[in-house]
Amino acid sequence: MKNDQRALLLGLCAVLLWSTAATAFKLALRELSVLQLLSVAIWISMLALLITLAWQGRLELLWRQLRATPLRFLGMACLNPLLYYCILLAAYDRLPAQQAQTINYTWAIMLALLSIPVLGQRLGSRDWLAVILGYLGVVVIATEGNPFSLQFTSAVGVALALSSTVIWAVFWLLSARSKGDPTISLAAYFVCAAPLSLALCLVWGGGLPELGTGLLSAVYVGLFEMGFTWLLWSTALQTASNVSRVGNLIFLSPMLSLVFIALILGEAIHPATLIGLALIVPGIILQQRSSSAAS
Repeated sequence: MKNDQRALLLGLCAVLLWSTAATAFKLALRELSVLQLLSVAIWISMLALLITLAWQGRLELLWRQLRATPLRFLGMACLNPLLYYCILLAAYDRLPAQQAQTINYTWAIMLALLSIPVLGQRLGSRDWLAVILGYLGVVVIATEGNPFSLQFTSAVGVALALSSTVIWAVFWLLSARSKGDPTISLAAYFVCAAPLSLALCLVWGGGLPELGTGLLSAVYVGLFEMGFTWLLWSTALQTASNVSRVGNLIFLSPMLSLVFIALILGEAIHPATLIGLALIVPGIILQQRSSSAAS
């Protein structure tokens, strides 16, 4: 049954939790390697999703789907969570949190660009304006307000952050074609990714992490960035009678994230970050409205 009040509450909870992710990433990376953080978070998220499905009495459905198309789930798992989060966390390891998280929000604009070759769509004037605004915002943020200097805090970090948006957009386009239950599919991706992430951690990541703030932050990431929060968000969208009303809550996330970054990490928010965000968010809104009009 549709319940808008419940949908808004669930949506706000999801947005609030996602807004803490950038801070949790940086806290974990102070003590852990990228692959240690990736492995712990994936395993915790997998366990949380399996417990959820067991509580719902749907574990058998998960195993049935995994047996039916194991290679498809393995391939998707290599894209997300493995490759996507590996690249994104490497970007966070090199950039201030405020830069990495804001650049990452351009994935929706990248999705519009990739829809040209993948879906054969044509972009209108609104779409191209959104692209210009979005990537102008990226340059402003990455150069800390000196776009003509092209002096980046970390050119590699910026390239990784932008690459993560490509991986996420490709994953989204591929998963959008699936007609399976999204919770079952998400759990299947993490089941496939968990042993691979552990192997990567043991071979190249420095081994299993020791107990400490970094490990606790990684557990938090697994629960509230990768797995549980997606369930909150998807439930909110399914419960709402007006999906766009809940979907628009996501635009609160970048500003809330900056608040946590400043208060917990102690990063001074650069004016260029706010200017860049003021370009990126309208670009995303413009692109979404253009997509809705086309639909």
